[in-house]
Amino acid sequence: MRIALFEPEIAGNVGAVLRLGACMGAAVDLIEPMGFEWDDRRVRRTAMDYIDHVTVTRHAGFEAFTAAIAPRRLVLFTTKSSSSIYDFAFGPDDVLLFGKESAGVPAAVADACDARVRIPMRPQVRSMNLASSAALALGEAMRQTGILPG
Repeated sequence: MRIALFEPEIAGNVGAVLRLGACMGAAVDLIEPMGFEWDDRRVRRTAMDYIDHVTVTRHAGFEAFTAAIAPRRLVLFTTKSSSSIYDFAFGPDDVLLFGKESAGVPAAVADACDARVRIPMRPQVRSMNLASSAALALGEAMRQTGILPG
């Protein structure tokens, strides 16, 4: 299972997702451009030494990313879906895609995904933090597929 971040904008979120990937044994794909310099100290500060325990792949854009992950299923997490992650059947080779913090993903990227799901939340709020969403999603997907570590 993999986590993919589409054009992430906040170094701290990427660092937290890298740490999540290290702890759970999930590779992380970063789809450029990113909203910060990759050598930004904030990424390493958030990920700490966990960054040495996760496989990170950077992609020059969405087309390069989709070519690299084919034929895996691409599951987009979006507030614009009516399908709950708790009603969705994940597979062990799924790639869990999360959009940029400020805007999600463009329509063309959403259309290229095999499935769109959402994390249920109260209607009074817009969205969860990227790293929190990734943690909930990865935990549920790994639980369903029986690949939780430890």
